[in-house]
Amino acid sequence: MARILLAEDDDNLRRFLSRGLTRAGHTVLAAPDGDAAFALILKAPVDLLLADVVMPGIDGIELARRATIRWPELRVMFITGFAAVALRNREIGAKTATVLAKPFHLRQLVEEVTRLLAA
Repeated sequence: MARILLAEDDDNLRRFLSRGLTRAGHTVLAAPDGDAAFALILKAPVDLLLADVVMPGIDGIELARRATIRWPELRVMFITGFAAVALRNREIGAKTATVLAKPFHLRQLVEEVTRLLAA
């Protein structure tokens, strides 16, 4: 399966999503903010960046922009409760960026991850 970098500042949600994606067969690297996530991706490139948009330090959009400059083929999915507002007029850089609005069901996330990785 895939190596996924999960950047989410909510500790409980990060643990829950990490467990669910691991049970779905993926390897998950988890970070509590954008700065920690970028440090992780520099050490171990991943297949998918799954990032909250609003986080301490660099936000998910800036994280995706920096990561896709280095790895243009990196797939990106944002999870956010602020999808429409946060992504409007922002340069993401990812060719295949998907947005999943909170709240969502774990099954929906796993299905979207599977679809994005197959694209």
